[in-house]
Amino acid sequence: MTPTATLSSKYQISVPKAIRDDLHWEAGQEFVFILKGKGVLLMPVPDLKQLAGIAHGANADGYRDRQDRY
Repeated sequence: MTPTATLSSKYQISVPKAIRDDLHWEAGQEFVFILKGKGVLLMPVPDLKQLAGIAHGANADGYRDRQDRY
């Protein structure tokens, strides 16, 4: 069965433990809400340390720089 949650009178939702454990979410972690049609996508905001090296080996061919702008 899919875990569910109820919106409280203070507009708060508790994320079910099964989801928190599967995604390794922790208390105090920051999230972003992205509207998707009639739903919402909830994504954790990554730390800068998590982004280090993410573009290693990326192909920069065709990259536009500020000289291309009007």
